[in-house]
Amino acid sequence: MTDASPGPDSPQPLPERAAETTAERPWPVRLLSTKIRDYVARMSSVWVEGQVVEHTYRRTSGMQFVTLRDTDVEASLPVNMLTRAYDGLDRKPDVGDHVVVQAKPEFWVKTGRMSLRATAIRQVGVGELLARIEQLRKVLAAEGLFDADRKRPLPFLPAVVGLVCGRESKAEHDVVVNARARWPQVRFEIREVAVQGVNAVREVCEAVSELDARPEVDVIVVARGGGSVEDLLPFSNETLVRAVAACTTPLVSAIGHETDTPLVELVADYRASTPTDAAKRIVPDVSEERQRVTQARQRIRGAVTALLAREQHGLDSVRSRPVLARPLSMVQARETEVAQHLRHARHCLDAALLKGAGEIGRLAGQVRALSPASTLDRGYAVVQRGDGAVVRDAAEVTVGDPVHVRLSAGALDATVTTVTAGTAGTAP
Repeated sequence: MTDASPGPDSPQPLPERAAETTAERPWPVRLLSTKIRDYVARMSSVWVEGQVVEHTYRRTSGMQFVTLRDTDVEASLPVNMLTRAYDGLDRKPDVGDHVVVQAKPEFWVKTGRMSLRATAIRQVGVGELLARIEQLRKVLAAEGLFDADRKRPLPFLPAVVGLVCGRESKAEHDVVVNARARWPQVRFEIREVAVQGVNAVREVCEAVSELDARPEVDVIVVARGGGSVEDLLPFSNETLVRAVAACTTPLVSAIGHETDTPLVELVADYRASTPTDAAKRIVPDVSEERQRVTQARQRIRGAVTALLAREQHGLDSVRSRPVLARPLSMVQARETEVAQHLRHARHCLDAALLKGAGEIGRLAGQVRALSPASTLDRGYAVVQRGDGAVVRDAAEVTVGDPVHVRLSAGALDATVTTVTAGTAGTAP
């Protein structure tokens, strides 16, 4: 009987699906590459937009090789096409141009590379690019990135200026030369980057972020000379615009000429019409400032002199008055008034005292006339019992009671020996 099961040396069958693979039963590279190729081959053609960063023409094969790059993120794909795909174009796309291609993905098993096989290519026109920029401007404006309250004031006298510009560009010369002509002590941190082409967005963003992170940099200038609409496209890129909006250091934009308005200039804290105008805006003119200081000192000196003259005139006017020319005259007049008032007061006081003395004498006479002492002086006496009560009736005492007799001059104590009843008002 024959055993149908595989022997110990028989090869194991490969897993059908990727989820069934293990470390002991892996797929070989050829199988995975073949499956990827078959999967990619089932994909349909697609229209893809990007920026041309590389372009190679091989005459021997009659093929055009292009690398398309995304304008917002670091992503690129190789594209190959027959030269006849270029035949219907008035202007052949070059490096830096925006194009749209119709292509089908391909995966190469030997190299493990994926590329696009293009059958048609179209160049994105300037009008369409401007329409896209206008649409982006509306979106960013709705988010408030262009609002005036977001813009920070520029420092009056920056110690260090960060400059982002092209390599050995005229814009760098204009900013540095004109700024130092106005204020020789200003220092620059210069970052030379690509200001057009496929690397412009990335390099400008990195330079702005680096300068923004340095605390000694007081203001940043992004400068570029004039150019065509295509040359200035990087400065309307959404990534670059948002990077400038996120910058915490005041930023001056000087892109192109005065008629050019890329989106970066709308989000910058200050828009300079030219690089020279940016230099004039970021630092003051030392000669003008000295002239202003001189004028301010002259105005202050004139104001102080006028104030002193006005006060001196007022002081002279006060000193010329009679009261200050003869200061004792005012005192003498008041002295005479005080003496008159003093005499009048004394006269009034004497009259009041005299009148008071007469009134007191009259009242004293009345008091003396009504005083019990006057009655005693006429020979009468006041008899008091032992308890101090005045005896007015003989019936109030009895024989043998001690009494105190008060006379006009002196007093005596006595004992009642006889009591004679009488009628009130009748002498005993």
